[in-house]
Amino acid sequence: MSVNTLPSIRYSLNVIKDEARQLVERGVISRQQPIYTLCEYIPPREWVCVECELEECDFLLRDRIGDLIGCEHWAND
Repeated sequence: MSVNTLPSIRYSLNVIKDEARQLVERGVISRQQPIYTLCEYIPPREWVCVECELEECDFLLRDRIGDLIGCEHWAND
């Protein structure tokens, strides 16, 4: 008997940063919230992959989203 499993999705750090940046730009989340806030916007099956990638890149779930996405650049200063 064989078991069909879905392929594991690999989230790169850049993809995670882009997702977080888009949520911040839309005003859904703020830069001051902890990274684990993102779990509300990523499906649970995929969140495990996100956690692993963040851990490999030395991010803690309690770190701020602002630390993850870095500084913002303003075009009209």
